Amino acid sequence: MADTTSLEFETANAEETSAEHIVGINQQTPKQWLKQYLRKPSSFILLILLVGAAIITLLALLFIIVYILVKGVPNLSWSLFEWTYNSENSSMMPAIINTLIMTALSLVISVPFGIGAAVYLVEYAKRGNKIVNIVRITAETLTGIPSIVYGLFGMLFFVTALKWRLSILAGAFTLAIMVLPVIMRTTEEALMAVPDSYREGSFGLGAGKFRTVFKIILPSAMPGILSGVILAIGRIVGETAALMYTAGTVASIPNIKQGLLSSGRTLAVHMYVLSSEGLYMEPAYATAVILLLVVLCMNLCSTAIAKKFSKADK
Repeated sequence: MADTTSLEFETANAEETSAEHIVGINQQTPKQWLKQYLRKPSSFILLILLVGAAIITLLALLFIIVYILVKGVPNLSWSLFEWTYNSENSSMMPAIINTLIMTALSLVISVPFGIGAAVYLVEYAKRGNKIVNIVRITAETLTGIPSIVYGLFGMLFFVTALKWRLSILAGAFTLAIMVLPVIMRTTEEALMAVPDSYREGSFGLGAGKFRTVFKIILPSAMPGILSGVILAIGRIVGETAALMYTAGTVASIPNIKQGLLSSGRTLAVHMYVLSSEGLYMEPAYATAVILLLVVLCMNLCSTAIAKKFSKADK
């Protein structure tokens, strides 16, 4: 009996000693960290490949940003921000306003439908339903379709069939259809990431399905939903092919008489037109700088909103 007790005591001491020597990977010194990876050559090789891929991606991104800034910043001038465009000033102000209108209108159309479809597929449809799986596969397929196909569809349906002509409204509806699968799929993944305990706790307190979804589930999934909106904004702002077939290339601000049925070019289309002509490369580089800043500002605003929802959820 004494030998058994002594053996158990020694085993416990050995476990405590080994536990004391276990150090978290975030608390290890560089020497310990390298020694741990050198024990397994395959892990070390994989680490080198991952770090190399990250460095190459970062360098490529920095090169693009620096190249745009070096080429574009010296060419910025006040004449590029005049209200009217002509061949002398190559003003981008109409394109900036059209970009903001196009982005806002496309999101107003696509976000409610995308979020609503995702809420139905996750919260209301039966799990394992074949129709739900078909919808998901279709949405993933639509995400990979080239933008020129959406542009041709928008030209045939919105511009020709509905007689909207080349207009901002036709371009916005085309872009809304283009980004709808992205918003729907990211929202769906964000909703599925919410633990079922949230739903069970809400139901246990007497809340109904509708109240649970809109008061508990959606606020918890809001950061993920906004990440999808950020992706949609990036695709809307950078789109050219679809808009050339639906919104046109007119460099003017929408007039009051025609409103959204007037034609107009966005910043991306404006930059493409200037560079394709070959005579206005300096304004094209300057437009690229402004386009970069517009996308950055939109992403920062969306990220700030997502952080606010995350803090409120905690």
